[in-house]
Amino acid sequence: MAMEGVHLPPCGLYRTLRSVGEIPAGRLVYFHNHGDPGPGLYLPSSWAGNRARFEERGISLSSPADVAALEPLAREGFYRVTEPFHCCEQKCVLFEAETLVQLGYDAQATPILFTPEIVDGMLGVPERGTRVDREQIDKLRLLRVRVSQRAGGATH
Repeated sequence: MAMEGVHLPPCGLYRTLRSVGEIPAGRLVYFHNHGDPGPGLYLPSSWAGNRARFEERGISLSSPADVAALEPLAREGFYRVTEPFHCCEQKCVLFEAETLVQLGYDAQATPILFTPEIVDGMLGVPERGTRVDREQIDKLRLLRVRVSQRAGGATH
């Protein structure tokens, strides 16, 4: 299906607001706005370092209306907390201002914050994090962190 004349969002992470082809509503996807045979969605296949890895083969968009089913998500990565907030209404975890956190997502596109710690002089990031309400992401500021890939470590 040709997408000429359709405004396509940028490549990146999205949550499906409704079913798109075989992908149900409420799923984390990576959207590529280009490629062969055309724009498509990729589902997560695994996680490494609290970041999603996506399937090699995607699902092509079948209609220009499919673009409206995508809610953009903040990039995975390291952030600074700009103002204090609790994870949820139950106030299980308080994230203090100026705290370093790593943002990731689960397969249902729920944001998860991981709080790095210094252990034996090395910065370490735990494999377990805290799910947070989506509206709390506005209280984070993306940090620039240099990322190096090991040989054979391709990412989207």
